[in-house]
Amino acid sequence: MIRLLVALALAASAAGACSTANAALPTQVGIRIHYSHFEPNHIEVPVGVPVTFTLVNDDPIDHEWLIGDAAFHERHRLGTEAVHGDRPNEVSLPPRTTKTTTITFDRPGELTFICHFPGHEAYGMVGIVLAKP
Repeated sequence: MIRLLVALALAASAAGACSTANAALPTQVGIRIHYSHFEPNHIEVPVGVPVTFTLVNDDPIDHEWLIGDAAFHERHRLGTEAVHGDRPNEVSLPPRTTKTTTITFDRPGELTFICHFPGHEAYGMVGIVLAKP
């Protein structure tokens, strides 16, 4: 009986630690675009919770923030869409502007954010969002 109580106490403690760890992940993230780079370029966020991204383009040129998987980015590399509409994972950023978007990540894993304007990805306008349970 004591072993059962100890096991239940440990399980409850572990569950609490998991929810505390998830709560420590940000639900508001700022990303600055400066000298054609994303700062930060690696972000961890919680799964199942809306995350608001504030995107600040400090540069005197247009950029975009597109987040998705490899297939999503392959479509955009070949696409002809110069400006993106009101899709949360596709944001156009004119020079010296700030925009916000909110995304809920529905499963754990890694997604990439990229600026697909000519030469920008090759120059280093790439980042990673890791969604954690």
